[in-house]
Amino acid sequence: MDNDWRNDRIGSAHRGENPTVLRRLDQSFAVIGDRQFLPGYSVLLTDDPSATRLSDLPRARRTAYLGDMERLAEAVERACRRLDPAFRRVNIEILGNKDPYLHAHIWPRYDWEPADLVQLPVWLYEEQYWRSSGYELGPRHDGLRTAIGEELDRLGGGAAG
Repeated sequence: MDNDWRNDRIGSAHRGENPTVLRRLDQSFAVIGDRQFLPGYSVLLTDDPSATRLSDLPRARRTAYLGDMERLAEAVERACRRLDPAFRRVNIEILGNKDPYLHAHIWPRYDWEPADLVQLPVWLYEEQYWRSSGYELGPRHDGLRTAIGEELDRLGGGAAG
């Protein structure tokens, strides 16, 4: 069996083996994205690996998950605004087209992005941004991770991850 945490992001988060986890929230895990071409990109993973869509959760859990999503989005917004004066806004997406588990993408957007992309969905960025090792999450993102985690804590976002 492959022991790569990426093959079981939710299970590895529950086991404390997912290195991208920022915090455990009420119904989810706040994680920093594997790719950081837009610094601060984060993902909200459901804590229920059987949930493939928002409607799979009972109403109370669904509402709590959406509360976690807004909390992570606000934390990313606060941290990115503090760290980069060119911060523009946050985009939030629940797509579910590729990965078979409920998750939400939290994309910070910046004024320094290419003019032809800044007003378009992130998914239109060229392949190099998604594949280049230059955008992989690494130690140089530790300050960003800390900033988002601190904001989650200020917003009541759960225990340290």
